[in-house]
Amino acid sequence: MIAYQQHLLSVNGIELNVRAAGPESAPPVWLLHGFPECWHSWRHQVPALVAAGFRVLVPELRGYGRSSAPEAVEAYDLLTLCGDIQQAMDSFGHQRVCIVGHDWGAPLAWHLALLEPQRVAALVTLSVPFAGRPKRPASEIMREVHGEHFNYILYFQEPGLAEAELDADIDASLRLFMGNVAALLEAKPADARLFDGVSVPVGLPDWCSEDDFQAYRETFAGRGFRGALNWYRNFERTWQCTEFLQGAQVLQPTLFLLGDRDPVGVLEAHTLKRMPAVVPDLEQHTLHDCGHWIQSEQAPQVNRLLLDFLSRHFAVLDAD
Repeated sequence: MIAYQQHLLSVNGIELNVRAAGPESAPPVWLLHGFPECWHSWRHQVPALVAAGFRVLVPELRGYGRSSAPEAVEAYDLLTLCGDIQQAMDSFGHQRVCIVGHDWGAPLAWHLALLEPQRVAALVTLSVPFAGRPKRPASEIMREVHGEHFNYILYFQEPGLAEAELDADIDASLRLFMGNVAALLEAKPADARLFDGVSVPVGLPDWCSEDDFQAYRETFAGRGFRGALNWYRNFERTWQCTEFLQGAQVLQPTLFLLGDRDPVGVLEAHTLKRMPAVVPDLEQHTLHDCGHWIQSEQAPQVNRLLLDFLSRHFAVLDAD
């Protein structure tokens, strides 16, 4: 059983709840969760990392759990979200770190690597690739491609609409995302709702026990999905405020992991092809028989690849 220390940090105008494990003097590894997840999604990685001699820090990101969830949509652009983690690293006195991010935690990790080329010594991203700042905001492209039929990201854009549906039954919403994520891509009219015509699993996937599910449930109980959904409502704002990163490369040693059954692999096929040009020191692995929730579905393989990568690029003896 891992003993966590809990820190409620005042950073960047919010309170950020961070769980930490492992010796304070050990090299720090930050684990950034995605949507609709929580700190507990890293439950299999934390013990392995601590046993390997690392200090592990697992925040509940802005909008989730015990961390603050500002109402304003504009409080969730990627530079602001990066600022939360940058100031949290300052609070802990971290000079050299490894950042690991999954799903929405991956774009956060990619941008932290760009913003902190000295402090972020190694980078690990899961499921969401990166090929640099696009020529146009991604949401603008989505409207052109998917404007005549349902697209869950476009559905998330209008404040209040998706919340009303997802908050009405948090358990069902989480079971849908966890057990039938491919349903988000099923063809239906543009004015459909998320749950229209999809099958919500009655039970939980093999990788999520009832106790695990309780941790996910507690993340959204009483506050709903609004803060988490606001991450999706900042494509244009993030694009506008990152002009200074146009053409920038991620130069850190980087490990990228993707499940062979992850729908993101199809959606981001073009990005995957372009990624090596933007991330020159890149190591990629595709995990067999694995969907989107990669660090839970294939935890032993993820841990093996993660620890091997860290042993070569973020070794304990080399850390500050």
